[in-house]
Formats: sequence, structure tokens, C-alpha cells
Amino acid sequence: MSVEHYENFPVGSWALPRRLRRPIHAIYAFARTADDWADEGNLSDSRRLEQLAALRAELDRIAAKQTPQTELMQRLEREAVRPFQMPLEPFYDLLSAFCQDIEKKRYQNFGELVDYCRRSANPVGRMMLHLYGCNDPLSIAQSDGICTALQLINFWQDIAADWQKGRIYLPLDDMEKFKVSETHIAEGNADFAFRRLMAYQCSRTFKMLQAGSPLGKTLKGRIGFELRMIIIGGQLILQKLDAAQYDVFHNRPILDKRDRFIMLKRAFLKK
Repeated sequence: MSVEHYENFPVGSWALPRRLRRPIHAIYAFARTADDWADEGNLSDSRRLEQLAALRAELDRIAAKQTPQTELMQRLEREAVRPFQMPLEPFYDLLSAFCQDIEKKRYQNFGELVDYCRRSANPVGRMMLHLYGCNDPLSIAQSDGICTALQLINFWQDIAADWQKGRIYLPLDDMEKFKVSETHIAEGNADFAFRRLMAYQCSRTFKMLQAGSPLGKTLKGRIGFELRMIIIGGQLILQKLDAAQYDVFHNRPILDKRDRFIMLKRAFLKK
């Protein structure tokens, strides 16, 4: 799949069963488009919300058994929703989160942040489980934990980039607790207080990721292999954050070719 964005984790890669690649690519195209409309370019907030509202109207057409008007949504309906009888709630949840990105720039506490992740990240995991035919409560809970953790990892590595968009995802009450101000972020100051705050956030994110990790063995075959790769990728990013002493302003961690080889090797050994 040709995409213009760096992604921490595989998107419908060769490791997945062939029958799932097209629907996953269609879902990714929907999510990537909506996310870009909420984030990229120089459009006004009102125009961004209008574009997301247009996507919501397309979902409404699919829900009403009508043909969507855009190729993007026709593809989603044709390759994912109709053949797999996918529920539409996760798609609506994603749009809700993208709209929130435009309208909400600060999070008072970790609970607010997790609620955002419930709509911005967890729906993707639930859609993957649905495609695979795995809908038991334990698997869904583990998937939610993994997806929330991955979203948080993106937040921690992108603090500087999000600041440029006027957003802070670090919980404000934790910032106050560790005596970190917005000035730290504005000035790129990764002092002792900032590092303690980041270590705290990364520690609980790691525990969340670990709690969901058994799902990588529960799911058999290629999808389980792909999920193990994703979990290991999240762990590697957290390790890189720690190795850089959480100075995300001057050393944003990414996964390189060597890391992806490690992901492949470890995912295979953990089967």
C-alpha cells in the first residue's frame, strides 16, 4: 500500500491473510483521509468540520442502504462493510474523535485522554477483530488496551509536533503534579521534571500494552503474527524514548529497518 505518511506499525502488510488486505486498506484509507482532514493543511476549523460532516453523511447513506457518493466511501462499503457485515459504530466513533481533535486542545486528566483513545484508536482494533471473526469480550478488552497504548505512544513521541498544532495530550493534572508547564513544551525543555513526567506516562502505557499482549498469541496465523509485530513495535518505541531520556524535542523516536527486523524475529519466536 502506497502511503505518504510515516507509520509506526504495519498497515495491512503481507503478513496478513490475503482475504483481509483489501478491506483493511479500505478502512485505512477512510481513517487516513479523515485524520488528514482534521490535521493537515491550512484549512479553517469550520471547513475541517464540514469535510468530516460530509464523511458522516456518507456513513449515514451506507446505514440507510444507499450508495455513497464518493469513491472513498464506495470502496469502503464495497470491500469492507458489505462483504463482512461490519457495524458502522466504529467509523462514527473515529469521526467523533477527529472532530474532537479540532475542537479540544487540552485534556484535564488521564481519564479524558483514555476516553479520546476509546474513539480514536480502539475502533480500529475492534474492526480488525470483526474481520477476523473474533468478538469475545476478553479479546475485545485486550484489543482496546493495545490500541489505547499505541495511541498514547504516538502522543508521547509527537509532543513537539502536536504543540505546533496547538495541542497538548499530556494530562494537565499530571503536568501540575510533576511541576511541568506549557513553557517546557514551548521551549523544548526536557529537564528533570519533564523526564519524570514522561517516564510516568510511558510506564503506565507499557503496562497497558503488556496487559493486552496475550491477544497476539490468542489470534492464530498471520493476524496473530502481525499483532505481535505491532506490540513489539510499541515496546521498541517506549525503549527508544527511555534511551533518549525522553527528550522528544530533539530526538523523536521512529522505527527503522533494523527495528522492523527485530519485530519480525521476535514476533516469530513468540508464536
